[in-house]
Amino acid sequence: MFRGKVVAGLRELHATGKLGFHGGLAGLVQPTAFAAMLRGLFCSEWVVYAKRPFGGAEHALRYLGCYTHRVAISNHRLVALEDGEVVFRWRDSAHQNKKRLMRLPLDEFLRRLFLHVLPRGFVRIRHFGFLAHRRRAALLPLCFALLAKAEEPPMVIRTTSADAPRPLWLCPECGGPMAIVERFTAAEARLRSPPTATKPL
Repeated sequence: MFRGKVVAGLRELHATGKLGFHGGLAGLVQPTAFAAMLRGLFCSEWVVYAKRPFGGAEHALRYLGCYTHRVAISNHRLVALEDGEVVFRWRDSAHQNKKRLMRLPLDEFLRRLFLHVLPRGFVRIRHFGFLAHRRRAALLPLCFALLAKAEEPPMVIRTTSADAPRPLWLCPECGGPMAIVERFTAAEARLRSPPTATKPL
């Protein structure tokens, strides 16, 4: 059903001319070529996995940050090293995240710890675009050169006629007239003002 709705939507957008094709895909502008491409989409099975979204971008960053910027186990969870065994704290998610102690032989503890160490040549965070490792040396200097050549925005010179009334307030930064957004009465201004220091009794 998901595949059928996506293909139907693509057909509708193509018929109304709302799809743009560039480079090697320029040939898909022709209806016959586009229809042939859509037929190929039905040759493979679409596996759709949908779940409720995270609680916003901050929640997603906090979740991913535990995997990208933290080690497998922090020092405060280590309790003891005695008799060739490591004792550490862990949370039992099956029982309301209760804190429990686990005792493992040193070799088994190290084996589990090194499961979190990436193999040689792998990195936790991969950069793309001009920050990609293979192209960064060539593209970063080009970005800096283009930024240096960027022209400054032209200065806006405001000319006022002699008949135009002079504004009451001017911005101290740009010199332009300041617009009144909201007016307060004396009582409202007093409520919004910071508290005044009171003398001790």
